[in-house]
Amino acid sequence: MKVLVIGSGGREHCLVWKIFQSLLVDKIYCAPGNGGTFEIAENVNISAEDIDSLLEFALKEDVDLTVVGPEIPLVLGIVDRFEEKGLKIFGPKKELALLEGSKVYSKEVMRKYGVPTADFRIFTEAEEAKQYVSQKGLPLVIKADGLAAGKGVIICESQDEAFKAIDSIIVDKQFGDAGNKIIIEDLVDGEEVSVLIFTDGNTILPLVSSQDHKRAFDGDNGPNTGGMGAYSPAPLVSEESFNQIIKKAFKPLIEGLRKEGKVYKGILYGGLMIKNNQPYVLEYNVRLGDPETQAILPKLKSDLVEVMLNTINESLSDTVLEWDDRFCLSVVLTSGGYPGHYEKGNQIFGLEELKNMKDIYVFHAGTKTLDNKIVTNGGRVLNIVSIGANIKEAQEKVYQAIKIITFDKMFYRKDIGYRALQRVNL
Repeated sequence: MKVLVIGSGGREHCLVWKIFQSLLVDKIYCAPGNGGTFEIAENVNISAEDIDSLLEFALKEDVDLTVVGPEIPLVLGIVDRFEEKGLKIFGPKKELALLEGSKVYSKEVMRKYGVPTADFRIFTEAEEAKQYVSQKGLPLVIKADGLAAGKGVIICESQDEAFKAIDSIIVDKQFGDAGNKIIIEDLVDGEEVSVLIFTDGNTILPLVSSQDHKRAFDGDNGPNTGGMGAYSPAPLVSEESFNQIIKKAFKPLIEGLRKEGKVYKGILYGGLMIKNNQPYVLEYNVRLGDPETQAILPKLKSDLVEVMLNTINESLSDTVLEWDDRFCLSVVLTSGGYPGHYEKGNQIFGLEELKNMKDIYVFHAGTKTLDNKIVTNGGRVLNIVSIGANIKEAQEKVYQAIKIITFDKMFYRKDIGYRALQRVNL
């Protein structure tokens, strides 16, 4: 069968890599792809947001399955468009993609179905929002309603910070129309964890837990980023707490939607805060996480394509996921200056040396081929991934591998996995 993967990041290279292992697959396309997908798929020069051209391509090439990596095409309704033409595509329809596309919709749905989440209020006017902050007290979390490339969530410790955040989103339109509404919610203290599920609208099939590192600098300091690394599983999540997460964070939502005739099919990502062993949903995403995917899929032994087809066909009930029980850790190498201004076009050295290293994987993110060389083409450039018998081994192996890679102004965190290491050493 022919598979089209949409996107150009580390998540998409990891998806292409995993799909390439399926005995069901003869040909993979990636649109637009990157310097890594180029090696095992045919890159197609179509933007992930150009749904008309993607649909035309899928029809022309008789694509049997389309897998959507990023959220924007899902929010734009790519699944509805492809299904109208009789094409199989993995992901939720436009109406349900609002779980990520609108934080207001998502929080209202959580409240409606009794999903544990922080208390919140919704505002469209800056002055009204500021009055609420003055009465409520700090700290608070202020969120732009729409998609803001992971930058629309601001934790405010002081009234001054909160007022500036409100003005930047509502008045100054820092995030454009995504800031027409804001949410102000209580800050839930605890430790963050990511749990993802496959669901066909009836069955919930969880993936292993993972933990992301969003801050740019060691010790979880500095500005928020798209993610500087991840590991799986998360020692924070015991079997008991994992079951509680599925029971409280996912079942009420999937069952509530189904009762209203809304069948959610695809991946659902839960960004959770664990406080006193209880889960609170911070956000839902309607696709695989990045960089969590790069720490999860290397552990998956099952055929990913088969699981996706069962999801689309609403036959997940008999599906069992098999996992490598070792620990997987991924570190993101970035261009210097990320998440702010950074250079592009710097040649990357050392990639060939990593190809034959056991249990080491390289997933490209912001790269492209130029004159038969791999060069940087984004803020997050590469994901270096290792699998080890335990956290310490995986961490040591990945940082040894990173020493082989060089490019001008390369930057990365030196402490990915530190929380997991602390927990197992308690």
